[in-house]
Amino acid sequence: MCTLTTSLLLTYLPPSSTPLTTLHLMGCHPTGLLPSFKALLLTAILFLGPLFESAIVEGNWCSWVCLRGLTTLWNDLPTYRNLVAGPVTEELLFRSASLPLFLLSPASLRTTFLLPPLVFGLAHIHHIYEFRIANPSAPLLLGVIRSVVQLMYTTLFGSYATFLYLRTGSLVAVILCHTFCNWMGLPRFWGRVEGGGAESVMGPDSGGDGGKRDESQGPESRAELGVLWTVAYYTLLVVGAVGFYQNFWVLTESDNGLLEF
Repeated sequence: MCTLTTSLLLTYLPPSSTPLTTLHLMGCHPTGLLPSFKALLLTAILFLGPLFESAIVEGNWCSWVCLRGLTTLWNDLPTYRNLVAGPVTEELLFRSASLPLFLLSPASLRTTFLLPPLVFGLAHIHHIYEFRIANPSAPLLLGVIRSVVQLMYTTLFGSYATFLYLRTGSLVAVILCHTFCNWMGLPRFWGRVEGGGAESVMGPDSGGDGGKRDESQGPESRAELGVLWTVAYYTLLVVGAVGFYQNFWVLTESDNGLLEF
């Protein structure tokens, strides 16, 4: 099936300055390590505020440098799912396997950027079941609202991942960005930043908590910080958004792209 699909693609896709091969269309070769690093850097710029909060305010930078999270990664199944299994399998399915078919079809570019990401978002609706299991006393409406919000931001991420895949031609790029976004989760859009919190794994694969960090430790374990820390966070959030916008095309440019935009 894969060979037949690729043969059709090579027959019907318009001529390109870059020779198209099976592995190229699947985003596997060339791996595009430099474009992958640039795409990851672009995504990290967007998360300047959350990186500041987690690394500096919450003091997790030492754990990152010492790679202490690897222990959790390989010993905690939800973490492994969110940071390894989920990004790899989902990008193989929703980007590497499906997007070449859309390039073959008469579907418009708008459809390509909407339909696969929407299906990607719908594939995460099952998180409402996980929410009900973890919060049996919570109203069903709350679970529905959370799922709708998650559908919105997973679909948005799916469109971003689609663009990165077509722009860089690299499966590694979208897997790395998917893992990073799952690790960081939704940015905080309200409230004051607090010190002493633990990391939480949220994002497209894990249903997030609306941008709030783990509150299970209780308020007594959260350090009150001056308002300047919160000002710095929201300033970096805006700076990150502006930097993302300004570097959007520069950091996604690649000679291995599948489409010219």
